[in-house]
Amino acid sequence: MTGNAGRPDARTDRADDAFPVRLASGLILAPAALVVAWIGGVIFAAFWGAAAVIVAWEWINLVARARARDRRLWFVAGGVYAAVAFIAPVTLRGLRSDQAYGFSAIVFLFAIVWITDIMGYAVGRAIGGRKLWPAISPNKTWSGAIGAVVGALVAGLAVAAWDGMALAPIAILAMILSMVAQGGDLFESAIKRKFGAKDTSDLIPGHGGLMDRLDGFIAAALAAALIGAWRGGGFDGAARGLLVW
Repeated sequence: MTGNAGRPDARTDRADDAFPVRLASGLILAPAALVVAWIGGVIFAAFWGAAAVIVAWEWINLVARARARDRRLWFVAGGVYAAVAFIAPVTLRGLRSDQAYGFSAIVFLFAIVWITDIMGYAVGRAIGGRKLWPAISPNKTWSGAIGAVVGALVAGLAVAAWDGMALAPIAILAMILSMVAQGGDLFESAIKRKFGAKDTSDLIPGHGGLMDRLDGFIAAALAAALIGAWRGGGFDGAARGLLVW
């Protein structure tokens, strides 16, 4: 035991101070993302193209300031990561085909990722307990991870009921994508820890960089696009393959 027992951790104080800023940023970014998803087409592709460019810039800056021997490989990895940030959501939304399911697929994905993030934070803070992977992300707990999956299950069922989808497969899919999103979050935490950074940038108040905001979404979008393409007979039918069971 240390002399700090019973006193709130400084990191917890900082998280509490940052929460209103995080909430305000989220209330601006979430509606904008939904509106762009509803518009679709070239606007949607341009939106995610710009996001991919920013993700690539943040990754390059992260790697460039570190003395890594294999920097070239990390730069290539960053290019692949940024490409996924563009290709996966655009594949699901569809530019020419699968438009009927494209918007629903993006809304479903947003709901899963956002609820995973919110519930993971809220349940982890409320219950605490054993750490999920302290060497990589010291604040994440098993209780938060489980709460996130349960929250994603409820969100997935809500979207399925709203859009007339089959409930059981969508419920299972929601839980899988929630776990993938959490894996994406841990992956980015491991990258930042390797290069000694707290955030990828200070672009978004309360959230850090765009990579910090999109880590779970990028992983879940990739998984959703692959599942959808596998079931939909190709990437042109990814949204339908994801949602129609």
